Amino acid sequence: MTKETKKPFRQSMAEWRQFIYNPNSGEFLGRTAKSWGLILLFYLVFYGFLAALFTFTMWVMLQTLSSDIPKYRDRISSPGLMISPKPDTALEFYFNKSDSQSYSEYVTTLQNFLESYNDSKQSQNIVCTPGQIFDQSDAAVKKACQFNISQLGQCSGKEDPNFGYSKGTPCVLVKMNRIIGLKPEGEPRIECTPKEEGMVKINYFPTDGLMDLMYFPYYGKSLHAHYLQPLVAVQLAISPNGTKEEIAIECKILGSPNLKNQDDRDKFLGRIAFKVLMSE
Repeated sequence: MTKETKKPFRQSMAEWRQFIYNPNSGEFLGRTAKSWGLILLFYLVFYGFLAALFTFTMWVMLQTLSSDIPKYRDRISSPGLMISPKPDTALEFYFNKSDSQSYSEYVTTLQNFLESYNDSKQSQNIVCTPGQIFDQSDAAVKKACQFNISQLGQCSGKEDPNFGYSKGTPCVLVKMNRIIGLKPEGEPRIECTPKEEGMVKINYFPTDGLMDLMYFPYYGKSLHAHYLQPLVAVQLAISPNGTKEEIAIECKILGSPNLKNQDDRDKFLGRIAFKVLMSE
């Protein structure tokens, strides 16, 4: 077997130069200008068609969607609950009623939260008829009902700027999460119960923790721009024997047959639990 003769370096370089550009045939990288033009035209048409098909498909899909209301809203049929202030670490309140620094963050959070409920921020909201659903399905512009923070009584921040934390009667605001189109039945209310009796007395504002039906339904952020959720203030009057003891409290939605407060798959559906430990 004869060994293949190695080409001289100059010959190899000449062949590479001829492959890159052949002045005799006018070929560039093995193709003529016409061949390159045809193959580029093919890929231009091919990828242009794919881009047009993708754009058309997306356009058709977007025609089925609304910018105001999500297309599918069947995964969450009942709202969860949220509280304010919300402690940074879990849902546990620790404060000393004699030390303003220990609860100043809670007070500031409540003040900031209630700013949107000030009368000056509700100038575009209207006075609604209590006790009935405010259905605006046929209205192009959705109106929002006024929520007067005076309904929060001693937890409004007007009578007591410290929201009861300096007196051993801290306030916690409870609200339902927004669900578009939700129409509660009956008389929905918030009810909170301590794990152990005799350590705390619970007061509600508005009375009985009621959430008026006139604040429902909600039509979405785009259509219902000035909407304000109804609030329930829960005031915890901690007894002397409850001082320096961790008090576990659970709040639930009651009074409405179509609002759930128990689900094995979601422990926060229609309920919320938190702990309070007060020292002095």
